[in-house]
Amino acid sequence: MESTQAPAEPTRRPVLYGAFVLGALAGIVTLGWLLLSPSLLLQRQVALATTQPAEPAPAAEPVAQPVLGRVLDAGSGAPLPGASVWAGADEIRADAEGHFATEPLKPGAAFLVKAPGYELRRLTAGADPVTVALQPKVVRAAYLTYYGVADKGIRDKVLELVARTELNAVVIDVKGDRGLIPYRTAVPLALEAGAQGPVIIKDFDGLLASLKARNVYTIARIVTFKDNILAQHRPDWAILDTRTGKPWIDNEKLAWVDPFREEVWDYDIAIAKEAIAKGFDEVQFDYVRFPTDGKLSAAKYSQPNNSQTRLPAIAGSFNENDTDIGQRVEELAVHLDYICPMVYPSGYHRGIPGVRNPVAQPYEIVKESVRLTRKRSAPGAVQVRPWIQDFKDYAFDKRIFGVNEIRAQIRGARDGGALGFMLWNPKNDYTGAALGPKTTATAKVTTP
Repeated sequence: MESTQAPAEPTRRPVLYGAFVLGALAGIVTLGWLLLSPSLLLQRQVALATTQPAEPAPAAEPVAQPVLGRVLDAGSGAPLPGASVWAGADEIRADAEGHFATEPLKPGAAFLVKAPGYELRRLTAGADPVTVALQPKVVRAAYLTYYGVADKGIRDKVLELVARTELNAVVIDVKGDRGLIPYRTAVPLALEAGAQGPVIIKDFDGLLASLKARNVYTIARIVTFKDNILAQHRPDWAILDTRTGKPWIDNEKLAWVDPFREEVWDYDIAIAKEAIAKGFDEVQFDYVRFPTDGKLSAAKYSQPNNSQTRLPAIAGSFNENDTDIGQRVEELAVHLDYICPMVYPSGYHRGIPGVRNPVAQPYEIVKESVRLTRKRSAPGAVQVRPWIQDFKDYAFDKRIFGVNEIRAQIRGARDGGALGFMLWNPKNDYTGAALGPKTTATAKVTTP
């Protein structure tokens, strides 16, 4: 068999193949340079960066709109006309059917709802109408003086009484009868005047927190125009004695500041704001009046002192006139949640119609005083919560006010239409046997 050989390749192939290889290598080098060249790489990075997806547009601002709602009694379901709705510095009052509408609020904005005799509610704004059911709150309190609150023995004795009886609250001197503050204040004028006195409760915030943990309602008592500290520091704001040109003093040898001076009002408001910031549930202003004892004819004020000028400066009390101290119920009621009259039988030196010996008839004295105060404060939402006497008589027969007298006053307050009561004893030594036990309604107050 014959074999056939493949034809021989032309002699030009190696040359052409070499040219091809060299060309390919040159192309690879060129491509690599193009890809890795710093300037082109930078251009490529910029190009990549500029072609990323655009940032999403910012979300639209929430639209503010009024909060619409209705305030009701949680127990009965009845509307609460006159209930206060606070949104920032704005107060809105619920109408006769309990309805309200706030100014426009952004979703999530805080507002609060309160009414005298009910627990305060804090809420946040939303799009839907709200029904706010308030739980009734009846306050029954004992008083702790400037020195009493700082004395652990006195304080614990009072708080033990709160824990086991119908009491559920304490009134604490935040600025007492001498103008002294029991905790480290940050109010500049108080520091300048020396209102930081001998008593300083180091952990006052901790004390308040412990009271809250035990569900004890806390009331800050602020004595206003009877302020020896401020009067001595700023005699130009004081009631002056025409005989000496110095601050006028009362029978206790204490100076008063001038109720006409708005700088004094601002000072007390600053102290009240600090107390609220610390966590007090309520502020009670005391001695919101002109003085009643001492050489009154020698007292000089920054304005003429008469019934026309006193009432706008004070606005308050029990009588048809202002009893020369600037107080009348009708003027006060529209500004307050509670009116707290001192209905101590020993204080009624002339009795009342039908009652010649007030200390012998404490029930009648308290009931009639509360009834008339409520009548004169109508038709507003303000409630009456009286101070009652738990100390020895000083004006009549010097009798001890014991269990019977205190219980009679508590009944008189209730039957006269009061919402709770407050016990006053200057030594903070209270008659526990006169008080009822804890009930289901008051059992929220617990021992530590």
